[in-house]
Amino acid sequence: MVIAQAEPAANDTVRGLPIEAIRLSHEFDMHGQSLPVLDCIDIFAGPGEFVALLGPSGCGKTTLLRLVAGLEAPRSGRILVDGRDIDGPDPSRIMVFQDPTLYPWRTVRRNVALGLEARNVLRPHDRRIDDMLRLVGLEGFSHAYPHQLSGGMAQRAALARALVNKPAVMLLDEPLGKLDSLTRISMQSELMELWQRERLTALLVTHDIEEALFLASRVIVLSQRPARIVAEIVVDLPYPRHRSDQRFTALRREALAHLGLASTW
Repeated sequence: MVIAQAEPAANDTVRGLPIEAIRLSHEFDMHGQSLPVLDCIDIFAGPGEFVALLGPSGCGKTTLLRLVAGLEAPRSGRILVDGRDIDGPDPSRIMVFQDPTLYPWRTVRRNVALGLEARNVLRPHDRRIDDMLRLVGLEGFSHAYPHQLSGGMAQRAALARALVNKPAVMLLDEPLGKLDSLTRISMQSELMELWQRERLTALLVTHDIEEALFLASRVIVLSQRPARIVAEIVVDLPYPRHRSDQRFTALRREALAHLGLASTW
């Protein structure tokens, strides 16, 4: 099952908004002691850009995403979306997690409708639910329940639930991390096509170097916690990308070197 083919990005209107983190630092209070997580992070993602955050496990990537989502407030620094300081969650910024978190007692269609129901705007946008199910290739599973879906189909439903709200920013916290390798490769292509069609700004957290290089126009490499930016890799390859491309292989080696793993390749 595949999603509908995306139109060329150049023909679409960019809906995404710019994101800017300025001297962003954060820490957790662990039993009365401070645990630094982020250290003076500066990041910019332009309107409609796809940026990936790559770094060691536990370095603070998900924390950074949660701060941009407005789920937590930073200890210091600023986060701007379209030039305005964020002060909490907003429907224009949607987060997609590794676990699809579908409600098992609701059908696929009713899971996708959750955000519209919460905002009390379900009736005016009822057709958009069908449009999103069709976009992610689940139109035939509208009345199915989550236990009847494969892992990839469940993640498609989660993406449809996010996109139905017409967000300007999509924050992706390892959304393909629990899928088997073949499904993950297929879903990477589908996610790229969804981004091209919707033309929103995407910020992806991943541990997968190839995934970051396959999807993003820029890859920001973070250090061990507390996370600092150690490199920014510009992925100067057109879409769609091919992993066998010599330039792709060179960028992968560069990313591994920044992560201290050059000797493993």
